[in-house]
Amino acid sequence: MSEKLQLLSFSGRTRVLHLTWFAFFLSFVVWFNSAPVMVSIRETFGLSDAQVKILLTLNVALTIPARIIVGMLVDKFGPKLIYSLLLGLASFVCFFFAFAKSFEVLAAARFLLGFVGAGFVIGIRMISEWFPAKTVGVAEGIYGGWGNFGSAAAAMSVPVLAAWVGGDDGWRWAVAATGCISLCYAFVYYFSVSNTPKGSTYFKPKKTGAMEVTSKGDFLLYMIMNIPMYVALAVLNWKLGPSNLALLDGFSCNLIYTVLVAMYVYQLWHMWQVNKHVFSEEVPDIHRYKFKQVAVLNVAYFVTFGSELAVVSMLPLFFFDTFSESGISQAHAGMLASAYAFMNLVARPVGGMASDKFGRKLTLLVLLTGLLAGYVLLSQVTAAWWIPAAVVATMFCSFFVQAGEGAVFAMVPLIKRRMTGQIAGMTGAYGNVGAVCFLTVLSFVSPQMFFLTIACAAVVVFVLVALFMEEPQGHMTEVLPDGTVQMIEVT
Repeated sequence: MSEKLQLLSFSGRTRVLHLTWFAFFLSFVVWFNSAPVMVSIRETFGLSDAQVKILLTLNVALTIPARIIVGMLVDKFGPKLIYSLLLGLASFVCFFFAFAKSFEVLAAARFLLGFVGAGFVIGIRMISEWFPAKTVGVAEGIYGGWGNFGSAAAAMSVPVLAAWVGGDDGWRWAVAATGCISLCYAFVYYFSVSNTPKGSTYFKPKKTGAMEVTSKGDFLLYMIMNIPMYVALAVLNWKLGPSNLALLDGFSCNLIYTVLVAMYVYQLWHMWQVNKHVFSEEVPDIHRYKFKQVAVLNVAYFVTFGSELAVVSMLPLFFFDTFSESGISQAHAGMLASAYAFMNLVARPVGGMASDKFGRKLTLLVLLTGLLAGYVLLSQVTAAWWIPAAVVATMFCSFFVQAGEGAVFAMVPLIKRRMTGQIAGMTGAYGNVGAVCFLTVLSFVSPQMFFLTIACAAVVVFVLVALFMEEPQGHMTEVLPDGTVQMIEVT
């Protein structure tokens, strides 16, 4: 097959790309199908503002551990099976949510639906199997950017479908419809793709339960890099606790804190079981990789996708509060804020393409600089601004944020092929960790300080990328089951 990406084709590797980004697109439609009809849901159940916030918080809570778990599953069983199962299972949870009769059932279903956000990780491994290093960046960018547009598609289509159905239960049928589409596409995807091109080998991790590392220092760094994910879950637990949203009582909160500590200790045990050999013997060079590459990509995604999730959550209200005296409505503010999400269609592919052409490290540094400038610019937006200028500033910032995401995942598949799912899972989880952190900051400070906080985080990440990221060079090595060594080009 030609290494050139023929985007208008529907054959070969391009066919797999189109089928896979659409799977990701549907997973985001299902994940974000409730937000556009939240007003109707609130009226149906007579929800308070606190209960609405609970639903929004629960929607992202499960995604952090789900991305780690799904990353392991996809490396072991392959993206074809895992994506199909994810879309199929998500449809039934979607039905569970759509026809809930109480707030408790509604909340439980929304919590469970958070796992569908892990779908992104699956496609990263699939695309890396089908595209060579020279085009993997732009292919991953198209997959991420076009798939991510599912959240905007849900915002535009679900309310229209609910209105077309009409009645008090219109939102139920609209939400359920997204589940039906997801269920049907699960079968389409399973019978339309394969894990690798014909004749290629699907490399699997030698051990499961934790990521393999290749040195003592990497093991210590791996331990440290897992802590923020549990801290983010603890923060979500605190938000649901008696001092905030009060969904959970004090005993339940303390129990969850205890469970999180136990989970971390359990994970440490698995990490030790998988990697204890690095303390007694030297890992051969042929199997080595540098975990610091994973750690740097984690923090880069923390500030790129983490800030995107946080800003998408607060931007409509920010526009409404800032420009309400200019006469804009809540609906108008939402439309203006949607300019941020629309940039996904082009920004992520551009970030991946630039990485392929100009180098992974240089591209990421340039995009982080633009992200920094963009958030500083947004921190200056006030009611005195001309509204179109504020929208342009938003789109400027959004471009660098989402192109940065594309640059991060242009490098993820080039570290260690057999662990691409796990690396993508951990990196993706860090995006959700970033969202939790930034939204927590927003609950204590003004929107202007919120934007400046993200800008400060970008400075720290820029320094870490500059000091510790290494440009992929030459080849990465994998060993076939029969002992044959295969060299996979990464330059």
